Amino acid sequence: MQAFELADLLQQQAAAKGSYLEFIREPSLSCGLYILPAGGIDPQQPHTEDELYYIISGHAQITVGDEVRAVQPGSVIYVAAHVEHRFHDIREDLQILVFFAPLKGSKES
Repeated sequence: MQAFELADLLQQQAAAKGSYLEFIREPSLSCGLYILPAGGIDPQQPHTEDELYYIISGHAQITVGDEVRAVQPGSVIYVAAHVEHRFHDIREDLQILVFFAPLKGSKES
């Protein structure tokens, strides 16, 4: 079993000084913690894998394809592979659990 505590993941992410901390990497799935500060810019590009976001904390907007939606704690967003998407209008720091299936970077573009 692998088990994780959010407080520990937040400490590891802060120590790594990046916006994304991958904490599970298996052939069929990868998971990470993505942090975006209030007023920040989400630089991501479309991925070659399906992706699921779970918003732990914060408030912002997300654009997926042509759709725009507000996100808040408890929001769950599915993004299919190759679809343009990004968080924006970040009003409060976002803490996001990210799930890729199969694992991030495993498929060719």
